[in-house]
Amino acid sequence: MNTSMRDIDERTNLTGNSMFELLLFRLGEAPGTDRRELFGINVFKVREILVMPEVTAMVNMPPTVMGVANIRGQMITVINLPMVVGCQPKKGLGILLVTEFARTTQAFAVEEVNEIVRLEWKHVLSAEGSGGGLVTSIARLDGNAENTRLAQVLDVEQILRDVLPQEQRSDESTSGVTPVRLPAGTVVIAADDSAVARMMIEQGLKSMGVPFIMTKTGKEAWDLMEALTVKANDEGKSIQDKVALVLTDLEMPVMDGFTLTRNIKQDGRYKGIPVIIHSSLTGSTNESHVKSVGADAYIAKFQAEELASTIRAVLMRAGHG
Repeated sequence: MNTSMRDIDERTNLTGNSMFELLLFRLGEAPGTDRRELFGINVFKVREILVMPEVTAMVNMPPTVMGVANIRGQMITVINLPMVVGCQPKKGLGILLVTEFARTTQAFAVEEVNEIVRLEWKHVLSAEGSGGGLVTSIARLDGNAENTRLAQVLDVEQILRDVLPQEQRSDESTSGVTPVRLPAGTVVIAADDSAVARMMIEQGLKSMGVPFIMTKTGKEAWDLMEALTVKANDEGKSIQDKVALVLTDLEMPVMDGFTLTRNIKQDGRYKGIPVIIHSSLTGSTNESHVKSVGADAYIAKFQAEELASTIRAVLMRAGHG
């Protein structure tokens, strides 16, 4: 096995212990300060890290798009990440992060890359309402240490939607989506930490005519399952009479989608409740690992008709078709 495959296997195995790896980088001085804050992105999203190649400026591009770079024969859009978040680089934009995200490839120019750290998801806290709309969570890099370093985990979904709205929205249409029928009295529980992702999921589920409850983390979804189980028992019913399906993202603070899926599949009370993972972490490695934790299906964001057809197929396999 070559080194790259060993690295992939090792990182994949981290999820079994509710851990992941975060690539840390800097974007320059934060607005109104002389501080150079740390930012992070899940290593699974990063295809490669390059010294800044030649970038060709394109006409009619938004100011946050530097142009395109020819990387291994592929023309890749280069986004000025410091400009997106309002930072001022002092060292220039010397590094390019080439990322794979929701079946698309794009590159982010950054000031510098620092290190890769291993973290437990419980040390990643939601930044809902405190990140200006571009930050999903805050990672405590030294665990529970009193003076731990902090890194901001950016909402890539929101950034791409802001920077390249036409490209993102071209795949998000919910018109013509075929309705999906759930068992009477049941709902879909959905979990995603990105505000823009939640909005798109809500639009998609509404277009299918599917009742749902939206949560922001795997922990919220798990706590909701537990609460609905108690309610069902009080009514002389089972949780299967309340929940038809769980739809979850993978990257979420406190409890990630891998852990949520594993918890549901290993708990006898939830036997027969399908779990669909709906994630921007695409690629064969991630898809294979999804199967290993017992998920019933895996689809990439954001394809409304594909989401509808997958939900329909999974419900049919579960005996609800």
